[in-house]
Amino acid sequence: MLAFTTVGFIFGWILGLMFSRSWYAEEKVEYLHDQLKHIGGPVLERRLRQMHGTLNDAHKHILALARYINPD
Repeated sequence: MLAFTTVGFIFGWILGLMFSRSWYAEEKVEYLHDQLKHIGGPVLERRLRQMHGTLNDAHKHILALARYINPD
């Protein structure tokens, strides 16, 4: 009987830890989502578009160089 009580206690403790971690993770995701809304906006979008353009230009140059080196 003591063994069943111990196993039940340990099982409940483990489930409690799992659910508390899950709850904390969900809370953290909501907090980060709210922070992203405050940080975001036109400035962030403009910076992301600039980075996207820079990456596209670098990609075009790398492809051109690869074609020049290996014209197959």
